[in-house]
Amino acid sequence: MPHSSTAAVPASKHLQFQFEDLEQQRLSSTLGMWIFLATEILFFGALFTGYLVYRTLYPQAWMDGSRATLFNIGTTNTAVLICSSLTMALAVHAAQIGQRKLIVIFLLITLLLGATFLGLKGFEYYTEYREHHVPGQNFQFPESADPRHVAIFFAFYFVMTGLHAVHMTAGLVVGSFIAFFAWRGDYTAEYHVTVENFGLYWHFVDVIWIFLYPLLYLVAHR
Repeated sequence: MPHSSTAAVPASKHLQFQFEDLEQQRLSSTLGMWIFLATEILFFGALFTGYLVYRTLYPQAWMDGSRATLFNIGTTNTAVLICSSLTMALAVHAAQIGQRKLIVIFLLITLLLGATFLGLKGFEYYTEYREHHVPGQNFQFPESADPRHVAIFFAFYFVMTGLHAVHMTAGLVVGSFIAFFAWRGDYTAEYHVTVENFGLYWHFVDVIWIFLYPLLYLVAHR
């Protein structure tokens, strides 16, 4: 007896016309995500290179600036993102086995942890602003004998963590839509590439922070 076509309907309705099957579509989507992440690595790589050049030139100023960062909040945020990577991986696994409820639960936990990260980062920015650590005319850093170059450290700090926060915010927005689509039942064991690709993006954002944390917070805590 031929196989019933009803089992293929939920998967085939997601197949775009330019692909032969869902596997080819999944591989193409994953390749596209990796290419996008490669461009992001180049983008952040330029900032890391500039950071390392100035850190080599002005090591003491970098230590003075790092000492003024909120180490406890930075460490807490690192733990928060590591936990969010775990819940994101669990959401991807739930998608692979077709557990709709678990996809939604783990995605919502991931988004909650991401929002917690941004909340702590916002408090951190407010504290640095209040202490006049934002580079510009009002920048003050009497604790260092080289405040001009400490200002460069904080310029890198705000640009690098700010861009990371923008990526995190984008992840929260996109993740909210994906959680809604998962709740609606759009993802199955046969079709879940969207969740997988979002997981790649989220892990990338977490990995970027894993580099930012020692570069910005641990310079004075070797």
